[in-house]
Amino acid sequence: MATLVNPSGLLADSPAGDNAAPFTVSELSGALKRTVESAFGHVRVRGEISGFKRHASGHCYLTLKDDRACMDGVIWKGCAGMLRFRPEDGIDVVATGKLTTFPGRSKYQLVIEALELAGQGALMALLDKRRQALAAEGLFDTSRKRRLPFLPARIGVVTSPTGAVIRDILHRLADRCPTHVLVWPVAVQGEAAAGQVAAAVTGFNDLPVATRPDLIIVARGGGSIEDLWAFNEEIVVRAIAESAIPTISAVGHETDTTLADHAADVRAPTPTAAAEIAMPVRAELLAQVRELSMRIARCVRRAHERAGEQLQVSTRRLPEPAGLLGPQRQRLDELGDRLPRALRSEVAYARSEFNRASGGLRPAVLDGLVRARRDRLARARLPADAMRRRFQDMAARLDALWRLAELAHPEKPLSRGFARVTASDGATLPSAAAAGRETRLRLIFHDGEVAVTTVDPVAPARVERPRRRVYSPSDDQPGLL
Repeated sequence: MATLVNPSGLLADSPAGDNAAPFTVSELSGALKRTVESAFGHVRVRGEISGFKRHASGHCYLTLKDDRACMDGVIWKGCAGMLRFRPEDGIDVVATGKLTTFPGRSKYQLVIEALELAGQGALMALLDKRRQALAAEGLFDTSRKRRLPFLPARIGVVTSPTGAVIRDILHRLADRCPTHVLVWPVAVQGEAAAGQVAAAVTGFNDLPVATRPDLIIVARGGGSIEDLWAFNEEIVVRAIAESAIPTISAVGHETDTTLADHAADVRAPTPTAAAEIAMPVRAELLAQVRELSMRIARCVRRAHERAGEQLQVSTRRLPEPAGLLGPQRQRLDELGDRLPRALRSEVAYARSEFNRASGGLRPAVLDGLVRARRDRLARARLPADAMRRRFQDMAARLDALWRLAELAHPEKPLSRGFARVTASDGATLPSAAAAGRETRLRLIFHDGEVAVTTVDPVAPARVERPRRRVYSPSDDQPGLL
């Protein structure tokens, strides 16, 4: 029986009277808190999770209930990170912790230090329920499965960097066919494992094409169903199913099966088997290449022998060369006999033509021909000289006309400080009267234009031009009359 002490030192179970000292609310709440914590310092409670909520601070709040009562529970941030599975509403669990009170609200609650599923049957029921929901979305369909690359240049491995799994995979890949391996370190157990594995698969897909792996292996060693629960989480299954890179799931031993195995393109019974599936044996490939090269050589040799046999069979069917080429040989002999006579005839004809032509090349005849060609050349030069002089005259006239055109160009005076006045439509205004009828004018200078607005357009006044003075010789010589 618990005994409480009031401030006056009297026991709480003593008869209450009018002269008994009262408790304060804080004193009574503190006494109840100490009594509950000392009496229920370590308890295991089984119940169904209801109203699970994860606060931004990392603490988790929930309610454990059965058919007749309910109890509030809290999981502090440090313990929440070590849970083997993600709590959800409706899961039957066994919570281990201590009972305490919350004086601020006059409530008691269970501070949960460990949380486990209530038996294998409940865990498998939750797994089967999640598998059916994801299968209904088509994430496990065989039509989504892709073929693995035959000889990947880079392999990405999602696993723990300190476990034996990564060493087994690297050792087996080195034995079979060395390749480049990218390791994405993650936690493979605990509440944070699911998020890290999903982020690793997504991260490999987000890498640039030049550094992206050709194949992803998601691996973990064996363990209980609770240890492998991270690979049954929905976030991991969706990340593997949506991966653009082919994936191999190698979680647990051969008898272990997770939802990640259903979502992956290929399931490997062990991580070592995943390395064997991912990469062929280099020695076997070389042996296969040598065998194929030998088969090609045999095929080529056999084809050559068959072609030779067919050629021999075909030549036997041809007529004898004497009967087939006899007329051509006879004609060749006849042409050979006619060739010397034809050459002698051609040489004699050429010699006669040469003698006939050489007779006309006497010195007197050559001198006459030379003088005639010189006279003809002199006569041909006269029109050329006249044409050259005419071209020179025309060029001089063209230069004079060009200089005159430059002086008459309307833009020429603008460079000397003059301006050209135009209306708003671009028409040139030649007089002040024409300018006075316009309200908007443009003054065009040699380096730009200026817009001018006339406020009160009026007809310009007539400007009297000074009379032209007639020059008289007496102006320069006043003394002469």
